[in-house]
Amino acid sequence: MPHMESPMPAAGSFAAEPEQGRVFAASRSVRSTDVTPGGRLRFDALARYLQDVAEDDLADAGWSEPCAWLVRRVTVVIRDYPAYGEPLELRTFCSATGPRWAGRTTTVVRAGRELIQATGVWAAVSRADGRPATLGPQFHRIYGPSAGGRTVSARLSHPGPPGSEAAGPEAPSFRPGRAWPLRASDFDTAGHVNNAIHWAAVEDLLARLDWLPASAELEYHRPILAGHEPRLVAAQRPGQLSCWLVDGSQQLASARLSS
Repeated sequence: MPHMESPMPAAGSFAAEPEQGRVFAASRSVRSTDVTPGGRLRFDALARYLQDVAEDDLADAGWSEPCAWLVRRVTVVIRDYPAYGEPLELRTFCSATGPRWAGRTTTVVRAGRELIQATGVWAAVSRADGRPATLGPQFHRIYGPSAGGRTVSARLSHPGPPGSEAAGPEAPSFRPGRAWPLRASDFDTAGHVNNAIHWAAVEDLLARLDWLPASAELEYHRPILAGHEPRLVAAQRPGQLSCWLVDGSQQLASARLSS
């Protein structure tokens, strides 16, 4: 079968589940610790859901290869937001592959209606030294059929924050950066700030706006490590919010949210 670059879904559209291969499903309820004061599921809670169902899928599949996974990019399309107390089903599958990374697509379903679909690019790294790892035979045996020969790039595309060399020619007006202090509870077993914490920065900005996005994308440029002193920079246009976590001149992560 010829290899095809996995396309980005059009605004509001969801990718279909594969006709063959593994699709893993899990259920959970939206808890009080997952929502805003108004009862909306937060993006950082959604990120934890995505990570949990991915880990559950690997465990259920009997995954044993000596590598771990670090998220590189996540794109989220939202038709509706889950609310406090609602039962959800999460359905996840490998949707594309690369030499040392893979795409995972997860759909959040409420009472048979697809609400959210997130597509992430996860890089495989050695558990021994954290270096990039080639996808092994067990991976292709378990997840190759659902990927169906589709490939995905791990390249990042967001411009840098306004005022930086990577800002691009039409950088929007922006708010001066402010400190984003790290806490001991932010770090995971890799010694990095967990990917859900980056979405908490996004939520801090959304709490100040009377607006919610229909799509969101977060790119992880560098691991946030102990000793980093992140600053949160935000820029806004009508129907669009961009933000960055930076440490000095280093871009750590970036997010783009759109109506």
